[in-house]
Amino acid sequence: MRFVIASLTVLLGTMGSFARASDLPEGAAQTDVRGVKSTQAVTLVKVATELDNPWGLTFLPGGDAIVTEIKGTMRIIKNGKASAPIKGVPAVAAAGQGGLLDVQAAPDFATSKRLYFSFSEPRGGGTNGTSVASATLERDAAGARLENVKVIFQQKSSKDSALHFGGRIVFMPDGSMFITLGERAMFKDEAQNPANHLGKLVRIMPDGSPYAGNPKLDGWAPEVWSIGHRNMQGAAINPADGKLWTIEHGAKGGDEINIPKVGHNYGWPIITYGRDYSGANIGEGTEKDGMEQPVYFWDPSIAPSSMIFYTGDKYPGWKGNIIVGALAGQALHRLTVDGDHVTGEEVLFKDMNFRFRNVVQGPDGYLYVIVDSPAPWGSVWRVAPKTK
Repeated sequence: MRFVIASLTVLLGTMGSFARASDLPEGAAQTDVRGVKSTQAVTLVKVATELDNPWGLTFLPGGDAIVTEIKGTMRIIKNGKASAPIKGVPAVAAAGQGGLLDVQAAPDFATSKRLYFSFSEPRGGGTNGTSVASATLERDAAGARLENVKVIFQQKSSKDSALHFGGRIVFMPDGSMFITLGERAMFKDEAQNPANHLGKLVRIMPDGSPYAGNPKLDGWAPEVWSIGHRNMQGAAINPADGKLWTIEHGAKGGDEINIPKVGHNYGWPIITYGRDYSGANIGEGTEKDGMEQPVYFWDPSIAPSSMIFYTGDKYPGWKGNIIVGALAGQALHRLTVDGDHVTGEEVLFKDMNFRFRNVVQGPDGYLYVIVDSPAPWGSVWRVAPKTK
């Protein structure tokens, strides 16, 4: 069953009907919405400000956090203040949507001090591509620096484009890692070519080698897990069953949530629920044999930037829900889930006019969000329950 939301003006706490995309004729307007009853009033509390277009956020043991800024700086947030830039960050192709992207502390960070981060890497001749590097974080009285920086993955092939880098990193319990990769916009047809990394979900080991469980299909690059994606910027593990869910930007409409299966094709740009920015149709329609349907999609687009499954207990009724950050939609979206299905949606903070770039669950069980704005308005906030 596939659910669609057709309006960004969902009222908090409303209940309504919903429409299955499969019940609607080709080209029909999507008009029905199922809302979910609000279970907890929340507000935003400032954590750190004066950041310059922050993008990635990861917590370290002890409660400090690392934040990336898209122009190529990485800082430590401690006691509500952002440090001077961490030294040793490699050069990034900071243009358009490119720059320094996600950052994740290794699962064994407490002993290894290792970070993994994604960035648009300049490749020469005006080209670039999404890369992932590892490094150890060293801190002393002089400040913080990255050492032993090593690029472990490079998106193939390099392109002259400032769009659609993807870049989300997710560690799996077995030590492997997923990386989401955009199709670089102007090269959207390459999302259907399994021999490259454009518009792909890849799965690798921390040293950059391909994951042993990748599909091993004829013509597929060894790192590729699934194909036919547009620009995935969100990914999270469902703690109920260990499956990875991803979220990707559509064009004009057609933002998708998927549960990518190994060796499967998710259709872009042959099938989509979106349209070109000119209003023209894209591809062949919304369905085709051999191509997977999304679990959920938005039309109009909200520009989903990130997602997590909430596992804490700070917000009654939210455990197991998906929390999605939206850029163009300028809101947080709370989605209720039943198995592999999205069953409802609540829109939060719509009146704040914030571009929510990232949402992370902190070690204290609270949600933390990044507001994507240039300095001094770029910031990190905690989602706090309202008390009477």
